[in-house]
Amino acid sequence: MSTAPASEPREPKPALIFDDPLDQQSSDDTDGGWGERPRANGDSAADLKRFLDEKPPHHI
Repeated sequence: MSTAPASEPREPKPALIFDDPLDQQSSDDTDGGWGERPRANGDSAADLKRFLDEKPPHHI
């Protein structure tokens, strides 16, 4: 007769999480995007320069 090996306690399986992943803030929400510049404090000349720099060529 063979004896069955003693069963060892198993680690619990990770629980399923049904939260909405879009409710959580990601690094994309907090980092600076492409081409973002520090905000000029009411500098209309800087705003105009940025507008002219970023305007597509067919809008000149």
